[in-house]
Amino acid sequence: MSWRLGVAGFPIEHSLSPRLHEVGLTLASLEGTSTRLELREHEAPRLAELMGSRFDALSVTMPLKFAAPMVCDWLDEVSLRTGVVNSLLARDGQILGACTDGLGFVGALRAEFAVSLEGARTVVLGSGGAARGIVDALVHAGVESVSVYARTAANVAVLVDRYDNVFDHASPPTEIDLIVNTTPSATRTDEDHVLEGTGVATLAVDITYEPRMSRWRALYEQIGCRSTNGLGMLAYQAALQMEWWWDTKIDAAVLLGAIS
Repeated sequence: MSWRLGVAGFPIEHSLSPRLHEVGLTLASLEGTSTRLELREHEAPRLAELMGSRFDALSVTMPLKFAAPMVCDWLDEVSLRTGVVNSLLARDGQILGACTDGLGFVGALRAEFAVSLEGARTVVLGSGGAARGIVDALVHAGVESVSVYARTAANVAVLVDRYDNVFDHASPPTEIDLIVNTTPSATRTDEDHVLEGTGVATLAVDITYEPRMSRWRALYEQIGCRSTNGLGMLAYQAALQMEWWWDTKIDAAVLLGAIS
């Protein structure tokens, strides 16, 4: 079998997923190709016709993560909890959906910084698809709290209502162990100050990776924070995604090396 892989979303021209898929195919001793598919939010229903006919498996990125569950016949536990899908698989005439963003984020964090998230006081900026997966993973990793800063109150309310230790920004921790920026770089308007409660012990993660050193990340490094961009999360979530597709172990560190 030659696997027909791809990544769907908008904008999509910058996506490194095809490169990750190519490396993953080699690691799994499989054949196949991967392409970028420009698909806007209102075009999300097309995923149902594309899966199986044109693609065997797809990575799903913004703005399709909230819409992708609607085309699925089956969802994994994380997708059921979060309402988000970043991975699709066509199998036996059905479309299966999964979300690997959060576990990929946690895996990358542990690999790069050897951190324990147990009892950590965390802040997540944004409430979109990636944020939902990350918040879910942080909660299940045993953090003490997650404070969510976002402009869409309804999205924040969904997270606050779902987890006992997730709060809106009105209840920030006095000391922040981990801060994660999930907002799209193009929509950021306030990057001139760090949040109160951050310091040299704070780990700052910007899940964007273009540019590699964002203005937001640089601001936190200037006060002594350790920081990283989103390449690690991208590689580690892709490894989990391909392991799910193929039931084969994929070395995330090798994937990361291929895009770093």
